Amino acid sequence: MYRLTDLDSQAERTGYMPFSFQHKKRVNLLALGDVGSTLLTGLKLMGADVIECIGIYDMNTDLCRRYEMEINQITFPLDPRKLPEVRSITAEELFHCDLFIFCAAKAVPPLNEKVQDVRMAQFASNKKIVEQYARMAADKNFKGLFAVLSDPVDPLCKAAWLAAGGRLCAEQIQGFGLGVMNSRAIYYAKREERFRRYLSEGRAFGPHGQDLVLADSVQDYDDELSRELTRLTIDANTEVRELGFKPYIAPALSSGAISLLLTLRGEWHYSSNFMGRSKEGAFIGALNRMTERGTQWEDTFLPEPLFLRIKNAYDNLKIFI
Repeated sequence: MYRLTDLDSQAERTGYMPFSFQHKKRVNLLALGDVGSTLLTGLKLMGADVIECIGIYDMNTDLCRRYEMEINQITFPLDPRKLPEVRSITAEELFHCDLFIFCAAKAVPPLNEKVQDVRMAQFASNKKIVEQYARMAADKNFKGLFAVLSDPVDPLCKAAWLAAGGRLCAEQIQGFGLGVMNSRAIYYAKREERFRRYLSEGRAFGPHGQDLVLADSVQDYDDELSRELTRLTIDANTEVRELGFKPYIAPALSSGAISLLLTLRGEWHYSSNFMGRSKEGAFIGALNRMTERGTQWEDTFLPEPLFLRIKNAYDNLKIFI
């Protein structure tokens, strides 16, 4: 039997903590496209217990003004101060916060374009953007959490870390893409009895993409069923596109709003964190939580066939960038 930390015997955790749990957080969000605007709505409605305010920035200033007006017009009738306030900010203010959320993307492949992995097709253009903001964060001596939601999440996390040139801690950067893969697996598990164990015993590992690893059960792992569920989950993205829609609602809320809020609360969630000791390491997703001692991976035993699948995903991520 193996543990997730067996992926890299040289892996070390510094215990870095990007913020305190003792106060509400200032959150700044970059880019108000489909994902960013949906995420903003989720944070506004669900984040009052941990969010003090939400700053929004987009190169389209009219878009910022629109969302500042509309989102702040969402209130409870007798308690208008219950939800966090949203305000437009400047580029100079982006890193005056506890949590910076990167949702910028150059372009999503059009619906009529056949792409094997839509997420990876975005890497080259989105890499340049995330590197720009990672360097900006480093220049501002940013001490908070740098959250990446743009695709492909895991390689972009490493690109951001490398671009910062050691001025951002690897544990300061987290990728939020695995939450929706877990949610899609749950969707299929609710509909097909053979996958039902995933609801109580299943886990998700790896990147938000083709190397995703789902386990139908970590207690009694079935490799064939797990691989079938993994294929269905990976293809869920394509199924929505074939209907003529961009699949952004579930990622924005499951990987984004829900996972980010669980992070701020110090609760278990799915996100990608750095595994390794040097530039040869990689960001890989698994169940984890933020603690006052830093990030804590779920410590569960993994059968060898499952561990080898996760290791293959990890090795592929290590050589990607």
